[in-house]
Amino acid sequence: QVQLVESGGGLVQPGGSLRLSCVASGFTLDYYTIGWFRQAPGKEREGVSCISSSDGSTYYSDSVKGRLTISRDNAKNTVYLQMNSLKPEDTAVYYCATAVIHPWGCNGLGAWGQGTLVTVSS
Repeated sequence: QVQLVESGGGLVQPGGSLRLSCVASGFTLDYYTIGWFRQAPGKEREGVSCISSSDGSTYYSDSVKGRLTISRDNAKNTVYLQMNSLKPEDTAVYYCATAVIHPWGCNGLGAWGQGTLVTVSS
C-alpha cells in the first residue's frame, strides 16, 4: 500500500518550534517531489513547502518563508518540515503528499497522509 505517514504535530506556544516528519510506506521517496500542505478550520488547503526529487530545490509560501525549512533524508525515506518562530496562524492540520513545483507554487498529487495537527497557542 502506497502511503505517506505524518507525525510530530502538537501544541506549542507562539515563538516555539516543531519538527514534522513524513515517512513513505510502500514506495521509495527518492524519485518523488514531496510537499507539505496545511488546512486550517474553515480555510482551503494551501501548499506550504515542497522539495524536488531531482536537485533538492525548494518552494516556500510567502507566509512561512524564513521560518520553515523542508529537507529530505532519502536513506530514511523521510521528508522533514522544521518549523520555527511559530505563530497562531500556523495552526492547522499538516499533510504531506507527492507534489509538483510550479513557478507560482506547489500542488499536491497523491499518496496523502492522514495529517498531523499543529496548534500554536499560549
